[in-house]
Amino acid sequence: MLRATQHLLTQHVSDDAWGFAPPPFQADEALQRLKRDLRDLGLTERASVFERRGVAIARASVSEGHIAAAMVRKPSRNSPEWQERTLKTAAEVRDFAQHLKKQLAQWSDRDD
Repeated sequence: MLRATQHLLTQHVSDDAWGFAPPPFQADEALQRLKRDLRDLGLTERASVFERRGVAIARASVSEGHIAAAMVRKPSRNSPEWQERTLKTAAEVRDFAQHLKKQLAQWSDRDD
């Protein structure tokens, strides 16, 4: 009896994937949250580019229902090398902000 119940529970859980889907991705709202997170990291926004002490660090904009984001490989005043990313879920937006936070902690003042 216990085995049959466990089998039914296992089958039921795996078959209907918990019975709900994640909410649809709202790129405009996610971009606003990302901008707020980047400002909380001490970055200043200028024309969709986020800077630290006048040096470009990241950029983000809405594009066709997703967020087109980029982070510099290394801070540079001359011509930064951008690492492009497409963010299509709230989890990807959070990961981008967390990764940028780690990078900012690793970069020292001499990198600016």
